[in-house]
Amino acid sequence: MNDKANNQIEKLADRLMKESSLESPSMDFTSQVMAKVDALAKSDVTAYRPLISKRVWTIVAIVMVASVVYLMFNGANEESILASVDLSVLSENKLTNAFSGLNFSRTIAYAVGILALMMAVQVPLLMGYFEKKLSLKA
Repeated sequence: MNDKANNQIEKLADRLMKESSLESPSMDFTSQVMAKVDALAKSDVTAYRPLISKRVWTIVAIVMVASVVYLMFNGANEESILASVDLSVLSENKLTNAFSGLNFSRTIAYAVGILALMMAVQVPLLMGYFEKKLSLKA
């Protein structure tokens, strides 16, 4: 039964191969494919745009410097708004009291400090590395 089915399938395949003609691509097939490849290669590269522009950072810096200068020269003459605010809520609450008895060893403190220092150094270095790597591909 199995041999008979295989023979029928083989005869059908042979007949279909004889009936079909050999297809050949057009003369400019290669150039058409290469044109499409070039179009894909020249696709738009997304340019890096920072979330906060330099102009906004400049405005923020100017406002901060102006605030500090204003407070340095005029802050002593006026009564502070913060004098009327009760800040004891920040130091006397359940969350602060829960962690008040927690003490860290010097080893943990040094480890956290060194980790923070390493992160502060590595993040800008890696950002510069990847920025250079991505700009070379563009």
